Amino acid sequence: MKVKRKIIEIDEELCDGCGTCVPACAEGAIQIIDGKAKLVSERYCDGLGSCIGECPKGALRIIEREAEDFDEDAVEEYLSKKEESTLACGCPSTTVQTFTPDDISSKENESAFYKEVSSALSHWPVQINLIPDFAPFLIKADLLILADCAAVAYPNLHNDFIKNRVVMMGCPKFDDINEYQRKFTEIFKKADIKKITAVIMEVPCCSGLPFILKKAIDNANLDLVIEQTTISIKGEIIKKEYL
Repeated sequence: MKVKRKIIEIDEELCDGCGTCVPACAEGAIQIIDGKAKLVSERYCDGLGSCIGECPKGALRIIEREAEDFDEDAVEEYLSKKEESTLACGCPSTTVQTFTPDDISSKENESAFYKEVSSALSHWPVQINLIPDFAPFLIKADLLILADCAAVAYPNLHNDFIKNRVVMMGCPKFDDINEYQRKFTEIFKKADIKKITAVIMEVPCCSGLPFILKKAIDNANLDLVIEQTTISIKGEIIKKEYL
């Protein structure tokens, strides 16, 4: 049923899709869709405007108009389903796990290769989109942000970069960069990250990854330095810098 009440209005001309309003809405009423903040459903918005102060562009405001009435029960069901789809969908890739290198294979079944070269990975999942903001392995982590292609190009990745780090890997060309920014902002706000290392390729599409990280650091009001390594398409380290 529609009633006249206060509700959020989003000016898409002003919105740059930064995503800072998304975590500010406890009801999950706002999401980034096609690069812009959108109201998912009128009945999820309580009209209190807690998201307004988070918008750097002034794209949000509270207006009074005919809208579906706020439904607290619907919000609880919506948030519950979101959490279930993230962590309990039955897909192994979304099950959060922490382990030690000894867990990867049994000693008696190790091949000569694995005795000589073993995985340094300490957790699962590893894809940026699949790691929840609240994953326990993120707390006080030495974080490695890894471009997908670097994992294939650089031959000694585990020993040189993954060892003793929490890895989050992805591709800013094919994934939603606004969601990346939102996720990293939340992680930087909550997880007390110790250090950030970024490993990217020399190709142009990888340049977006450090930009996203820097913006998320600014959004979280932190003073973190990014140690960035650039890998050539032949798998060689061609540059190291601090951002």
